[in-house]
Amino acid sequence: MAVQMLMVCVLGALLCQMWSCAEEEALHPWRNQGKGVVRVKRDWIIPPIRVLENSKQVPEDLVQIKSDKIFTGEVIYKLEGPGVDQDPKNLFEIDDKTGIIRSKRPLDRERHNSFTLKAFALSPSGERLENPSTIEIVVLDQNDNRPAFTQSQFDGIVSEFSVPGTSVMSVSATDADDPMTENAFLSYSIIGQESIPANAVTKTMFGINNETGAIYTRDVGLDREVVKSFRLKLQVADMGGMGLTSEGVAIIHVSDINNHAPQFSPASYSMTAVENREDYEIGRVNVTDRDDRGTGNWEAKYFISNDPEGIFAISADPATNEGVLTVVKPLDYEAQHEYVLILTVENVNPLSNKAPNLPMSTATVVVTVMNENEAPHFREDPIQIVVPESVVPGTLLKSNIAFDPDNSDLRYEISRDPERWLDINRVTGDITAKRTFNMRSPNVRNNIYNAVVKVTDADDVSTTAIVAITLKETNDFAPQLFPLSGTVCRDAGSRSSGLAVSAVDKDLPPHAAPFTFEMPDDLSINWTVIQVNDTHAVLQPLIELEAGEYAVTVFVSDSGSPVQSAYAQVNVTVCLCDSFGDCKSEAGAVLGSSVGISFIALIIIMASIALLLLLLLLAVAVTSCGRRHHIKKGTGLLVGESEDDIRDNVFNYDEQGGGEEDENAFNIDLLWNPHDAPSTPGSYYPGSGVPRGKQPLRKDAPHNLPSPIYPRRPPADPTDIEDYINDGLEAADKDPNVPPYDTALIYDYEGEGSLAGSLSSIASGSSDGDQDYDYLNNWGPRFQKLANMYDPR
Repeated sequence: MAVQMLMVCVLGALLCQMWSCAEEEALHPWRNQGKGVVRVKRDWIIPPIRVLENSKQVPEDLVQIKSDKIFTGEVIYKLEGPGVDQDPKNLFEIDDKTGIIRSKRPLDRERHNSFTLKAFALSPSGERLENPSTIEIVVLDQNDNRPAFTQSQFDGIVSEFSVPGTSVMSVSATDADDPMTENAFLSYSIIGQESIPANAVTKTMFGINNETGAIYTRDVGLDREVVKSFRLKLQVADMGGMGLTSEGVAIIHVSDINNHAPQFSPASYSMTAVENREDYEIGRVNVTDRDDRGTGNWEAKYFISNDPEGIFAISADPATNEGVLTVVKPLDYEAQHEYVLILTVENVNPLSNKAPNLPMSTATVVVTVMNENEAPHFREDPIQIVVPESVVPGTLLKSNIAFDPDNSDLRYEISRDPERWLDINRVTGDITAKRTFNMRSPNVRNNIYNAVVKVTDADDVSTTAIVAITLKETNDFAPQLFPLSGTVCRDAGSRSSGLAVSAVDKDLPPHAAPFTFEMPDDLSINWTVIQVNDTHAVLQPLIELEAGEYAVTVFVSDSGSPVQSAYAQVNVTVCLCDSFGDCKSEAGAVLGSSVGISFIALIIIMASIALLLLLLLLAVAVTSCGRRHHIKKGTGLLVGESEDDIRDNVFNYDEQGGGEEDENAFNIDLLWNPHDAPSTPGSYYPGSGVPRGKQPLRKDAPHNLPSPIYPRRPPADPTDIEDYINDGLEAADKDPNVPPYDTALIYDYEGEGSLAGSLSSIASGSSDGDQDYDYLNNWGPRFQKLANMYDPR
């Protein structure tokens, strides 16, 4: 069943294909060229068919075709191609029975100038009887299009005074008709002329080539100053000027030539100028020029013919063409108060040879200089001065530094002088050195010191100038040797057997290095100095010296002019050196002996001894601080806390004052200021009433007086002890720098045979009744308290 279905499908497809081919051949049998069985005897030969465009006789028979095939049956004619079944369609048709080809509508050559068609002869069954025949239809032109100018307006330029025949411009036109016929043969003409301004020129000035459209000048008299332009009315016609026409416009501008030279108007001027001003306008001059404004034929160039120094300048204003006169260098009324300038003028463009032959226009300008008060002028700014730095104060450095154009009196002053090195004469302006200069000053840069000087005239008009002082280095300082001490090995053959020395110099090159080192022959006979280079030398012994200190004198000089020199004493230590050339110390020498004690062990021993000494000193200090004695309040001046607390150090010899400052006996009530007493109980020195921590003050002697000379020698006679004590009391009363003399700490005399005996017996166990203390009342108020303590009452 499946096989049967497949066969049916294949047969159906073959039948469909055969049916389609038959239908196509039946509808268009002439398209299958070369496939027919009919033999062609010969081809048709038909000449081109000419058809006039725009024909109104439509439909119009054009040609008839006929087959010459011997055939008894009917013949059918067919036509195809552009104008039939292709665009543009429906222009042509064929009678299928008679073979007549007709035009159905009017033709337009400007759109389609020819058509190529194919004609077929068929049998009723659709078979081709002949080969297709080509039919060419040519459309003939008619003058149905007017010529037209290519531009709505043509513009041209012609120079004034152009000769006849000068080409100006060309115009052009087009025609849509057949260019191979008279219908497109164009002819140009000028049918009208207008001048601008109107009626400026009435004669015909231009002509035109009727074939090419070239416009040219026909006559002379084109003057731009008379007529600016022309308007020409143009015409173009086809058929050689006999056919259809169109009109156009051409504008011809008359261009300017430089046929007019500029002329000054007026020819003389007066102007004023202020002195000492520059680059400013003092006036303007006018010129006239008939050439075209704004062009190079009109623009002017001005010249000053008698200004060789270039004091004045003149330029043209581009807007007005006026000459602007300016002063470019300051004028000086005192030198010249009037100038007469001669000006000339010409155009930017060269003058045409058609211009009138006239002389160049000139003008005279008288410039009057106005006087004004001028500021003083320095003859140079900056004022250059070159002096050595060691210039002697009072030396004249510069004179005649300024002048006044108005010849008024001037006043001079130094307005800036940071180092105060300069002085100036207020009347003459002479600059002098006030003190010696110093090139190391921070205000000296690149060896130049700058100051400012000011000058003022009688009308208080002033000006300033810089004073640039160039300092020249001088040899002011002698070189200084260094180092001034060192060591030298005793062994002359050692590597360190010499001491390297050098020198410094405060001067600058070329007054410093190279240095010269010398050994004075009469000062050092065992030493020599060897020059190493420009800055160093080596000091060496001539013989092997004993270890010790040596003073060696060296003479050093610089290379300045004049040469500065100086002697220097070098302390040289000659010592033993180790294998490395280093000087051994005393400890090293000892350690280097046969004792055998190492250096580290010696250091440990010395440190231990120092530590023991320090501990001993601390113990003594602590013991002395714990042995302070205090006097009980109310028990008397000389009685201690116990009978054994007696200060033996009150008998220190060769002392003129009290004992130690921490003695309680020194701090007695006579030195106490009650206003300084503290309110806290127990804060007083025992037995004195003086507050602790207060500095004792003397109230019974004037302050800040020199200490008097105390009596030192004891009296020869012990009976004179009263006079001796009175002398000491009087000296102490006048000395504000020591404690009062009655502190019982200042009596340093303990002679034999004294009636008073030893002061130590005051605190002894002897009976008071054996003593007579009435004489204490006669010693003055200072001993009154001591007398009361021993009063038997």
